[in-house]
Amino acid sequence: MSAPEQASGIVGFAQPVAAPLTRAAIFRVVTLKPGSEHRRTVRSLCGDLATIMRAVEFRDIEAGLSCVVGFGSDAWDRLFGAPRPVELHVFREIHAGTRHAVSTPGDLLFHIRAKRMDLCFELATQIMARIGHAVSPEDEVHGFRYFDDRDLIGFVDGTENPRGQEAVGAVLVGEEDPNFAGGSYVIVQKYLHDMDGWNALSSEEQERIIGRKKLSDIELDDSAKPTSAHSALTTIIEDGKEIKILRDNMPFGRASQGEFGTYFIGYSRSPRTIEQMLENMFIGRPAGNYDRLLNFSRAVTGSLFFVPSAPFLEVVAEDQPAVADTSAAPTVIEPSPSERREADGSLDIGSLKGEISHE
Repeated sequence: MSAPEQASGIVGFAQPVAAPLTRAAIFRVVTLKPGSEHRRTVRSLCGDLATIMRAVEFRDIEAGLSCVVGFGSDAWDRLFGAPRPVELHVFREIHAGTRHAVSTPGDLLFHIRAKRMDLCFELATQIMARIGHAVSPEDEVHGFRYFDDRDLIGFVDGTENPRGQEAVGAVLVGEEDPNFAGGSYVIVQKYLHDMDGWNALSSEEQERIIGRKKLSDIELDDSAKPTSAHSALTTIIEDGKEIKILRDNMPFGRASQGEFGTYFIGYSRSPRTIEQMLENMFIGRPAGNYDRLLNFSRAVTGSLFFVPSAPFLEVVAEDQPAVADTSAAPTVIEPSPSERREADGSLDIGSLKGEISHE
């Protein structure tokens, strides 16, 4: 099978993690209430989610409505049991001086996108009509595209996102975990900005912090870019090759309450890539050479989820046995930051041959 054929095959199995950027989005994180009846409710939604999505999408088929659902480590054990994605674990908080990447509760993530907020809102409403009694809300953010794809601090966001086959290889699990090929890991964080402090800086100072020109979005030359620049610290190189992630960050805010923020959402084939980026930002590379953007931006949430393939969701049965609720801590995989998979350039999807394709 050729690389283009492989890429087409794996995309057909995946949830729409690599859907095109849209003008609006809703990010909703909820926790699952104890009890077998609540597990059955959420499992029932898994099989029906695609049908609900299509019903709402049909109101404007050109609006690009999509929905991705991910599951946290504890929720996976309670809902699905074994086997489990090999790198799924609770988001690891990071402390470094006054900088803190917090870990906050989250069993399910719904990432809803469209060109129109009303479609996002309608789908979010229909989902909660099905499972609202079975979950507790933890966080909900309504994001918007700000002018020419900029965040509220004035810089273009997501410039280095991979595209096409490169995006497939960057975000979708392959033969390294054949039980969950076509899935993806996603980390979300909500950052609040000190806009008064940020705006007190000159454009040149801001550019050195970000590592790019503010107006043109051109990356600063290495001779002019500090090693602590955001773009430098979030670039991960392994064996001479940059390891990419897919971002779909969105600005959000409430001007009357002085709330201005960026919702970070990053999809990756392995959570270790994003975790390394966060370590570089909060601790520094080397230690102490941290991301100066964190002097003005504060993380107030942090969660890790696994996004299973679309066929996985479709075959989830409402009454299929799940692991019983337990107070025991979920399984946590603790690879060292330096551990990385070998990158051979293939798409690693041979195990998908012969599977039933997604509608």
